[in-house]
Amino acid sequence: MFFAIIGFLFAGCVQEGPMGPEGLPGRDGNANVYYSNWYEPTGWSGKLGDWYFGVNDSRITEDIVEYGAILAYMSIPNDIYPNAVRPMPAFANEANWEYIIPDYGKIEFMTDANYTPGTKGYLFRFVLIPSNIQLKAQGIKTTVEALAKMPYEKVCNTLRIPE
Repeated sequence: MFFAIIGFLFAGCVQEGPMGPEGLPGRDGNANVYYSNWYEPTGWSGKLGDWYFGVNDSRITEDIVEYGAILAYMSIPNDIYPNAVRPMPAFANEANWEYIIPDYGKIEFMTDANYTPGTKGYLFRFVLIPSNIQLKAQGIKTTVEALAKMPYEKVCNTLRIPE
């Protein structure tokens, strides 16, 4: 009888209620969103009007590509807007700038420039948003579609990404 009462009391002490909602991301960023470093190309492949350079990153998974979201940004010298960070696709310096995912694990930044793009000061970055992220549960009151239309600084602020 003594052991039954102790067991009953012990069971009552460790009983848990329903799990609450997930907490906000940590101060250093959103744990569910990956953001790359800024990449400066060491050189461009291709030909006049069809230039590209690639970045390999194992975080560009099938799930991200097929069901999540990828946001990409660029900052290039001699832009009409000094120090501008533009969401891609973009038109700047008389050329279109885009990105593609030619295969899982790789992103390529491209331009149709009629000149060989430079390397120094040409900066590119991407943000990966997994399909399982629940932005509202993270305290983020927006959608991926809305993020894609936001200025870079606002995306960084919203997703807690260091600029």
